[in-house]
Amino acid sequence: MSSALFDLSVPVYIKCLESLSAFLKKGEQWAVDNNVPKQTLLDGKIADDMKPLPFQIQTCSNTAKFVAVRLGGLENEVWADDETTFEQLYERIAKTVVFLKKTDAKAFAGAESKELTLFGKFELTGMSYLQTFATPNFFFHMTMAYAVLRKAGAPVGKFDFLGNP
Repeated sequence: MSSALFDLSVPVYIKCLESLSAFLKKGEQWAVDNNVPKQTLLDGKIADDMKPLPFQIQTCSNTAKFVAVRLGGLENEVWADDETTFEQLYERIAKTVVFLKKTDAKAFAGAESKELTLFGKFELTGMSYLQTFATPNFFFHMTMAYAVLRKAGAPVGKFDFLGNP
């Protein structure tokens, strides 16, 4: 038997991480084909006070990973968040998918009412954590990665973001 929290998180994050990897590859290939330095995309951001592309990928990864840790009981693996190349970002995404695939849907049972404290000040249940923090945070950073590529001119579109249904 599966848990609603599992069904609403792990399979969704895996699919989206695969889409993220695919549209990053499309953006990287566009840069190669158009003589745009890859570093231009890697340094890309939408606003001056924003973190660059690798941070967006790392945050998608960390957000998905922490759902599996906080709600699914997996032991956390600390990763350095030091990726600086496209190849390292693809490896990071793939490593996150492997990590998520270790989750057991049954371990999420009852996590809806689990009490969590984020950043030492936000009291949330497992359900509210997933609905109001983790999932919106994941999609915010995925969208920012997409927007950085679009802003640079890479031909990524809505269906690149969504992936195959």
